[in-house]
Amino acid sequence: MCGITGVFDTTGRADISRSLLDRMNQSLLHRGPDAGGLHLEPGLGLGHRRLSIIDLSSGQQPLYNEDNSVVVVFNGEIYNFQELVPELQALGHVFRTRSDTEVIVHAWEAWGDKCVQRFRGMFAFALWDRNRQVLFLARDRLGVKPLYYSVLADGHCLFGSELKALLVHPGLPREMDPHAVEEYFAYGYIPEPRSIFKGVHKLPPGCMLTLERGKPVPQPVVYWDVAFGSGAAVGAHEVSEELIHRLRESVKIRLISEVPLGAFLSGGVDSSAVVAMMAGLSAEPVVTCSISFGDAAYNESEYAQIVADQYRTQHHVEQVDPDDISLVDHLATVYDEPYADSSAMPTYRVCELARKTVTVALSGDGGDESFGGYRRYRFHVNEERLRSLLPLQMRRPVFGLLGRLYPKADWAPRMFRAKSTFEALARETVEAYFHGVCLMHNGMRRDLFSARLHSELQGYSAAEVLKRHAARATSDHPLSLVQYLDLKTYLVGDINTKVDRASMAHGLEVREPLMDHTLVEWLAGLPPDIKLRGGEGKFLFKRALEPYLPSSILYRTKMGFAVPLAKWFRGPLRTAMRDAVLGPVLAETGWFNAAYLQRLVEDHQSGRRDYSAPLWSLMMFESFLRNVMGVQADARVKSSA
Repeated sequence: MCGITGVFDTTGRADISRSLLDRMNQSLLHRGPDAGGLHLEPGLGLGHRRLSIIDLSSGQQPLYNEDNSVVVVFNGEIYNFQELVPELQALGHVFRTRSDTEVIVHAWEAWGDKCVQRFRGMFAFALWDRNRQVLFLARDRLGVKPLYYSVLADGHCLFGSELKALLVHPGLPREMDPHAVEEYFAYGYIPEPRSIFKGVHKLPPGCMLTLERGKPVPQPVVYWDVAFGSGAAVGAHEVSEELIHRLRESVKIRLISEVPLGAFLSGGVDSSAVVAMMAGLSAEPVVTCSISFGDAAYNESEYAQIVADQYRTQHHVEQVDPDDISLVDHLATVYDEPYADSSAMPTYRVCELARKTVTVALSGDGGDESFGGYRRYRFHVNEERLRSLLPLQMRRPVFGLLGRLYPKADWAPRMFRAKSTFEALARETVEAYFHGVCLMHNGMRRDLFSARLHSELQGYSAAEVLKRHAARATSDHPLSLVQYLDLKTYLVGDINTKVDRASMAHGLEVREPLMDHTLVEWLAGLPPDIKLRGGEGKFLFKRALEPYLPSSILYRTKMGFAVPLAKWFRGPLRTAMRDAVLGPVLAETGWFNAAYLQRLVEDHQSGRRDYSAPLWSLMMFESFLRNVMGVQADARVKSSA
């Protein structure tokens, strides 16, 4: 696992400053503390920071082909590289290392841009072919590894694993995108391909970008997508054995490492399944790491301990201090752009804990999306069943009126929140799902934003993100559709972003067996009713795991990796939150309604409402402005004209 960066002159062969490239590369030191390297030639500079995992002695980057005409900088792991080596050797390619990185340069020579279709793993890389005068950028299918890029006015293309590498360049425009602000306060993150800055893009998952000198920069090209289908009817017993076989194999190929390796163990189904498979494949006890909370409502450590005891792991637990507010500002510099998933705090801490004993950790991320585990899936499927009974033209006025008249009941379990249900029934499918996943729904964002920001948005709605992906979905089944939407948005923009930045901040590599694309493809082809059945999410997964995990793990109520923000904002973070949300930094943007900000704070701290998620998003936005943008109380943030 590493960090990559670079500068490419798309119009000519202007000299690239070694000093500038080195500073860009050094900004990613945390991603690769073991070694660093640069490659410079007229019109091109590539930088790499290395976290040594495989081939410790000879896997340094940038890495070249036999005649040095092809060079690559690579972040990630190609898990099937050992299978590709003999195939490429048979084609005449000579290998000088035992690293998976070298497979990339030879695969490019053999298969061109189709090489990415042969790779199984997580990756973001930049490859320069001097003979073809081509810079080739690619990102893995599920967006586990990040890649930002920007084309400057002078034709120079900058890229990097994190936004901070691009921010080192003095020529990078720092004009914030109002559309990104709208998306952030809707989702809690900024979905691909947008970033917080107008001129900076994220290369979407499963995409490649080919830059040819002297030609305009094209749009990214999709090389992979996942197709959900109805699938032939099958029984859980019939496919359980194959599922375990596929899961075990996915875990096995992720155990290749020349450095200490372990796993995260939350006590949930997904991480417990990964640990169970690891234990069956390892002769030594698995090293596991967990975070606990003082608040019992959020503490899963006792369940993690059950699994740790069952498989006799070397288990490490640390408790998150509810008074530890030092991470609030630090997280802004870890993520570089506004990011509002509060579980980033325990994720950062569990990565910090894991790095004390291991360099590589396996996680259970991705299970909910592929197996149908989120509770919101069950709600959506039930609501969609009701929506199908009446046409939208009838539902919208009737249920829309009921939604407006019915009192709000945030305190109640969702099944009793009639207002939310009525509002959902008044919408079409994608709009309803958008409303369900929103951090701040349409009405809240309407009240939150000032007239100035509404004018800059010109009617743009963050719902367009889901609508764009829905148009490419292969199935309109309610469950399959929202699984696809989450694989394209939430998994990439929230989960993978959270884990990548939190882990790499500590020089820790995290591998995700449940995001193996061959496993994801197979699961997508199974019928939806084997994933969500009788109100039970992950139906197939839990059935298949019954011989490996106790019922107390498989069938307990899902908790999630959350933190008690509502209490924190009425306790240890009360003053810090109030100062951030009502302070001068947000006010100076001119983008927010001061009266509404005051109302959010007062209603939450009085106990009338739980606005912890919106308030956290505002707090993190303010922290971004101060710590990344350098905004002070007396300086107005630069926004679009």
